[in-house]
Amino acid sequence: MTEQDFAVPLEAPRYYEPDPSYRERSWIGDYRAAYQKYLEDPGEFWRTRAAEIEWFEPFDRIMDWDFPYAKWFLSGKLNITHNCLDRHVRDGRANKVAVFWRGEEGEEKVYTYSQLLRAVCRFANALKKIGVRKGDRVCIYMPVVPEQIVAMLACARIGAVHSVVFGGFGVGALNQRIRDSGSKVVVTADVSMRRGKAIQLKSIVEEAVVNAPSVEAVVVLRRDRPKVELHSEMELDFDELMENEPAVCEPEVMDAEDPLFLLYTSGTTGTPKGIIHTCGGYAVGTQYTTKYVLDLKEDDVYWCTADPGWITGHSYVVYGPLLNGSTVFVTETTPDYPDPGIWWKIIQNYGITVFYTAPTAIRMFMRVGEQWSDRYDLSSLRILASVGEPLNPEAFEWFYRHIGKDRCPIVDTWWQTETGMHMITTMVGEPMRPGFAGRPIPGVVVDVVDRDGNPVEPGNGGYLVLLEPWPAMLRTVYKNDERYRKYWTTINRVYTATDLAVKGHDGNIMVIGRADDLIIVAGHNIGTAEVESALVSHDAVAEAAVIGIPDPVKGNQIKAFVILIEGHAGSDRLKADLRYHVRMTVGPIAMPSEIEFVDSLPKTRSGKIMRRVLRAKELGMDLGDVSTLED
Repeated sequence: MTEQDFAVPLEAPRYYEPDPSYRERSWIGDYRAAYQKYLEDPGEFWRTRAAEIEWFEPFDRIMDWDFPYAKWFLSGKLNITHNCLDRHVRDGRANKVAVFWRGEEGEEKVYTYSQLLRAVCRFANALKKIGVRKGDRVCIYMPVVPEQIVAMLACARIGAVHSVVFGGFGVGALNQRIRDSGSKVVVTADVSMRRGKAIQLKSIVEEAVVNAPSVEAVVVLRRDRPKVELHSEMELDFDELMENEPAVCEPEVMDAEDPLFLLYTSGTTGTPKGIIHTCGGYAVGTQYTTKYVLDLKEDDVYWCTADPGWITGHSYVVYGPLLNGSTVFVTETTPDYPDPGIWWKIIQNYGITVFYTAPTAIRMFMRVGEQWSDRYDLSSLRILASVGEPLNPEAFEWFYRHIGKDRCPIVDTWWQTETGMHMITTMVGEPMRPGFAGRPIPGVVVDVVDRDGNPVEPGNGGYLVLLEPWPAMLRTVYKNDERYRKYWTTINRVYTATDLAVKGHDGNIMVIGRADDLIIVAGHNIGTAEVESALVSHDAVAEAAVIGIPDPVKGNQIKAFVILIEGHAGSDRLKADLRYHVRMTVGPIAMPSEIEFVDSLPKTRSGKIMRRVLRAKELGMDLGDVSTLED
């Protein structure tokens, strides 16, 4: 990789300075001082973080590192649900709201911490009654409902390993995950609601378990009326199963290195990887980052729009916020149903103070215009946050101006399923640079290197790597340790994130996008995210996706699929204007040879663009597994 491939644009960097009160009130305080303190004594840093959760038995060592395997908080004993529930009930939060839930049609459920603890204990006892034991795998395939959270916590309560599968996956993907994990029980619902339509989940599960011999029971949350019929030989009703169970279930004593959950990566290419996270390190990492990165306070009402079927939902909808005794809002509602104002209405009505969402959603709102957000009072918002993909400068600016009203810090977070917790961000109170995620958080050491592991000069691009182990790191890939080792052996004994990045002269890091989202044009590596960001920076473009198409001379040419902002019409003149805009923004090698105006892009329901679908359609190839597609 050379400077020719990736470089930061030469214009003077722009920063946004938050009000000084944010730094004064933040948990982190002075970022540079906090980071230096970590570097001076990493062990003491993590010992202090670990002291913020309760241990049944204390650990005797912080970490053992036998490359590439780490163990954290050795000999420590705990249960993550004791930390999420029991201690809060004991310490005065019994009647504090733990979870607000809103359905698509406005129906609501509220769980206080004491109510959530009782529900979790009942379902934990129900799982034990049907034969689930410590170490057994339980597949959870559900919509975004409170019972999904109850099921996750109930598994953790008894030491069962939950494998949550996103409710948008189809039969084949679900079967693959059930079979690979050897799940003993599947917990599901009859339907999920999506834009006013009932999506049949139970029928998908029925097909998925046909060739899954490990499954002994299917537990069904029956939401629809009249209630769907259950097959008595295997299927059990969720509510009936827990109805007569006692509301007390002592938490299983777990070793810090016992597995907590198994979560499969989305598998857009190759076989999905079952990422294993463990009880102690994951609890410490998510408790710390939720508190210090998102700066959650006792009176916050926090909303992360992620589905618990993904790692963001695990870490920052369920475990991290509950570990901190926070009030969490969850909803089945999509951002544009019944209209594009629904999320802003929710923020107004529930008094949301910390709002964590994806750049894809932000760009959708940009496309429909700020007239929707302007209808609602968003003054409760204190902090905005972003996750899932690089937050391009244009989306940052819109989010900051129209949702944050020029006053809310934006916490743009970079991390992965594999990392389990935040790695890079701009901590609350620090100057924000649009387009740059920020710096490594205290506790994390990162760099940007070339293929041989040598640090690149500031302003140039390379591979984003992590130099030291961290508590919430994956421990292995389930039944495929060689894939785990590859993370640490691809480049010179460091963790390779497979993401491309640029380190600015100021130390801030811009994440370009996945290394496998590269288009090689005439020997030059072009990041899809870089070209897409350039297109979106044009005032006529709402969203864009680019792919490589074969070229006999250059190897590949770039084709762009562009969604225009309402009020703009596609034309040859606009295509020429966009090509010139990319040339001036990125360089002539990145200019699309072809531009197609479209009304929508193929996306997963979590909002990620499925470029392989565009590529397959363009080349007349089989689309492969598209069960995660939004439409």
